[in-house]
Amino acid sequence: MERIGVELEEAVEIITEHTGFLEAAEEIDLGEALGRVAAESYKSHMDNPPFDRSPLDGYAFRSQDVREAGNSCPIGLTVTQVLYAGGWYDREVGPLEAVRIMTGAPIPPGADCVIRQEEVSFRAGEKDTLWIPRPMKPYENYCFQGEDSQKGTMLLEKGEAIGYVEQGILASAGINRVKVYRKPRIAFFVAGDELCPPGQPLKPGKIYDSNYWLLSGRMKALGYPPAVSGMAGDHPEEIAGELCRIIDQTDLVITTGGVSVGEKDIFHQVLPLLGARRLFWRVKMKPGTPAMFALYKGKPMIHLSGNPFAAAATFELLAVPALKKLTAAPHLTQRRQKAVLTRDFEKAGGRRFVRGYVEDGMVTLPPAASHASGMLFSMKGCNCLADLPPSETPIRAGQEVEVIRFPSL
Repeated sequence: MERIGVELEEAVEIITEHTGFLEAAEEIDLGEALGRVAAESYKSHMDNPPFDRSPLDGYAFRSQDVREAGNSCPIGLTVTQVLYAGGWYDREVGPLEAVRIMTGAPIPPGADCVIRQEEVSFRAGEKDTLWIPRPMKPYENYCFQGEDSQKGTMLLEKGEAIGYVEQGILASAGINRVKVYRKPRIAFFVAGDELCPPGQPLKPGKIYDSNYWLLSGRMKALGYPPAVSGMAGDHPEEIAGELCRIIDQTDLVITTGGVSVGEKDIFHQVLPLLGARRLFWRVKMKPGTPAMFALYKGKPMIHLSGNPFAAAATFELLAVPALKKLTAAPHLTQRRQKAVLTRDFEKAGGRRFVRGYVEDGMVTLPPAASHASGMLFSMKGCNCLADLPPSETPIRAGQEVEVIRFPSL
């Protein structure tokens, strides 16, 4: 049943209820996996490090040989070899022997400690004998095999997001390909005959389009660039034809413009032409009240206001939850927190979502005159939306409000 005029929470519930999780997976190179979600779990098939190794540049030897060492009576050891990272020592270190060793090199058999090179000394004419000035404990300055992770350790759980740390962990276990859930195919269109692409001469009555760059850039920043995108006019038949053509290869459609009550608000005509099912129109909030949600061939379509800030705000509030449902990506989780206003906000009325900057529990909002839904410049530097409850009186500095941080990769 179609709803007209719903609360934001109900709108989000309707959208997520009718948006399915994309279970299809693909195997990709580890270098391409940043920001993706693992479609299977990965355990280590090896110990890491795969051998005992030195954590520093110095000398490896038997701690029992230097039990009696002291500043006044250092003990001399014979240096038998130099061992670099990537090298190997295939014989056992004997009594009163030492191996010059570099950071990351395998500790040779028989040795059980490493002393820093800065602590030892050499006497003139005895370049192969180093002098140890103190006792060493067994396994002092010693990294054990499997110290980081052991064979069988769970490195990455199915459903976890792959960040740069996870990439490094997988690489350290020799894993170079991972199975991830595929990215959603998003179709994004900006409607409006009044729009002119940047770089072209601006004719009388036209404005430069910002929504295409604003929202396609936002999707890229979240890790999901549109698969199909473009600018459309105000011709219902043309837009309906394009949606019909691409819908079978699309998981989510997002549009801006054409959803209010004017003669050129064409999505009221597009949906019947498609035979699409409209589930709601209008959300009880500002900006972005005219937002609309529909299903076409089972695919979710989110239609947002054409005003730039309204489009940006409703993208965060309505489209991001849909992306989260499609992908199960943890970084898309909306994070709400309480923050204290640093200045009065004079606008009164219904529920408002206002751009702002939150830091250390304090949120600063631009002046009220900068919050019109068609104004974009005052969003520069903002990192959140403040959820201001319905009120007939101004909201004062020092009052606590709820803010929604913009998610990011």
